[in-house]
Amino acid sequence: MSLKDVFLQNPNRRYIMFGGKGGLGKTTFSAATAFWLAQQGKRVLVFSVDPQASLSDIFQKDIFGKGAVPIMENLWAQEIDADSHIKAYQNEIRKKILDMYGIDSIPPEIEDYIQAASAEPAMEESAIFDAVVDIVVKGDYDYYIYDLVPLGHALYYLSMAKVYDEWINRITKLRQEMREYEEMVSRIKREKETDEDQILTELMYIKNRINASSSILTDKEKTAFYFVITPEEMIILDTLKAAELFAKFDVPIGGYVVNRVLPMELRSQNVPAYLHNRLAMQTKYMDKIGETFGDQVRAHVPELERDVTGLAMIEKLAKIMYGQ
Repeated sequence: MSLKDVFLQNPNRRYIMFGGKGGLGKTTFSAATAFWLAQQGKRVLVFSVDPQASLSDIFQKDIFGKGAVPIMENLWAQEIDADSHIKAYQNEIRKKILDMYGIDSIPPEIEDYIQAASAEPAMEESAIFDAVVDIVVKGDYDYYIYDLVPLGHALYYLSMAKVYDEWINRITKLRQEMREYEEMVSRIKREKETDEDQILTELMYIKNRINASSSILTDKEKTAFYFVITPEEMIILDTLKAAELFAKFDVPIGGYVVNRVLPMELRSQNVPAYLHNRLAMQTKYMDKIGETFGDQVRAHVPELERDVTGLAMIEKLAKIMYGQ
C-alpha cells in the first residue's frame, strides 16, 4: 500500500511522525508530507523538536522559536526553542510561588534553586516534551507532522510520557496521603479543614496533560510513525533494532520510506567503477529491505539532483512520494 493510499484509507490519523538516523531525509519528508496535505485543503502544522532542525533551511524562512509560522495556504511550520520554554517555565514557577505563599518577591535561596534546577541536563528535554504536549493537546490543526530527533533521542522523548506518568502517580499518591494526614491533624486540633490543595491540583493538571499526550502518541487510529531508511546495511540493522524498541513503547509504526535510491538504468550506462559498485551494493540491500520489511515499505524516493529547499523542490518531492 502506497503512502497516499495509507493516508486516504486512514483519515483519522492526524498525528504523523517521521524518524530515523540523522541525515536520512526525515525533515524533508516531513515538509513534503505537510505540503501535500495542505494542497488537499487540510490545515497542517509541521514541527520539529530537533535543536539542529532544518525546517528553516528547507522552507527558506526563519521560523526557529517564533511559534507556528505561516508558510503557504493551510500550512504552518514551527521549530521549538527549548531555552524560551525553560525561561517561561521559570517564570511560571515564580508566579505560582508568589501566589501560593502570598509574598511580594522570590527569596534569594529559592531563586538560586530555580536557576540551578533549570540548568540540569534533563530540563531541556522536559521543556521540549512540555512544548510538544502543548502543541498536540490543543488540536488547532487537521494534521500534525512531527519531525523527530534522531532515533536514540526520539526513543528518549517517546519514553518520557511513561516515565513522567509513573513519577506523577507516585508523587500524587504521596501528596494525597499527606493531605489525609493534614486533615486528620486539623480535626484533632479542631481547626478548620485545610484549604484546597494547590499542590495536588497542580499535579493532577500535569498528569492529565501527560496522559492526553501519551494517549495520542500511542493511538493507532490517530497516529502513525514512519521510519526513513536508505539501502545500506547499518541503516537497515539500526532501523530493525529501533522498530523493536518503539514497539515496546506502543508507538504505532505506519511503515518505512526508502530514500536516496539510485536509478538502476545507470548500470547499463558507461559509469565510473565507484558508481557501478554502489549500484550493485544498492541492489543487494534493496532486496534485503524487501525481504525484511515487505509490504510495510510505503515509498521509494530517488536520489534527487539537488537538496530539497524551497517550495518548488518540496512540491517535486511531494509528487514523488504521493503522486501527481
